[in-house]
Amino acid sequence: MKARQTTHSEYGKIKSILIKPCKNAFVSQDKINTEWKELNFLEAPDYILGMEEYLIFESILQENIDKIYELPFHDEANLDSIYCRDASIVTDHGLILCNMGKDLRKKEPSLIKEFCNTNEISILGQIESPGTLEGGDTAWIDEQTLAVGHTYRTNKSGIGQLKKLLAAFEINVITVELPHYRGMHDVFHLMSIFSPVDRDVAVVYSPLMPIAFRNELLDRAWHLVEVPENEFESMGCNVLAMSPRNCVNIAGNPVTEEGMIKAGCKVTSYEGRNISYLGGGGPTCLTRPLIREITDTGFG
Repeated sequence: MKARQTTHSEYGKIKSILIKPCKNAFVSQDKINTEWKELNFLEAPDYILGMEEYLIFESILQENIDKIYELPFHDEANLDSIYCRDASIVTDHGLILCNMGKDLRKKEPSLIKEFCNTNEISILGQIESPGTLEGGDTAWIDEQTLAVGHTYRTNKSGIGQLKKLLAAFEINVITVELPHYRGMHDVFHLMSIFSPVDRDVAVVYSPLMPIAFRNELLDRAWHLVEVPENEFESMGCNVLAMSPRNCVNIAGNPVTEEGMIKAGCKVTSYEGRNISYLGGGGPTCLTRPLIREITDTGFG
């Protein structure tokens, strides 16, 4: 079966990816100590341990992905910039620059724009105020269907602008109405409860999933790997598919891992307390896949 490349996938084999290394985002313990409270981290990450965690995480990516781009240090970026998925959305028609719902992250899309200009990546458009939209609130369901969470980080205006940008390409944007949960100061994205790992397989946390969206997946014959309540806070639902059912997740979620393995997944874990758990960003948040390779058969 001939493979083809697209950006409209969350499960295809990643051919190129963008990351913001810990050394370029966290920078030093002094920077961490200055910023963590205002950014609403659970506590101050340990810089040395964070660097160790990130090197292991990065080595997993290097073993599986051909091309890895790195965002450089920038003095206008803070700790949150390590979660580089949020500042953009990739499409086959050009990259969409987001407008961050978290005020302290407003400068990140301009840094992605610099990256695009340097690497000759076309830009389709940008979400403008009063619209807000973050990449963690979007996930491709299929090549012509993009799910977007309506959250405290992604508002109606942002979703409306996204739909307008994609309308010319006949891309269906499904709005997923997410709950209040812990309120506007907490990080709660669509991908906090939904991580596709193959064409029709996803890791989900159903208690916070809207019925209409969950039924949409079931109507499409998706298999849902359920995350138990005691593994949701440890980010069991945040899973990156490096290729179909070849996944990386945060260590410490054994029930979820067992469910993934039963679904035919290979699971590679990393210790992520400092780079993931404390800042609320798992492996999907730490990466912005740029190009994936898929076949018509999906798995295998």
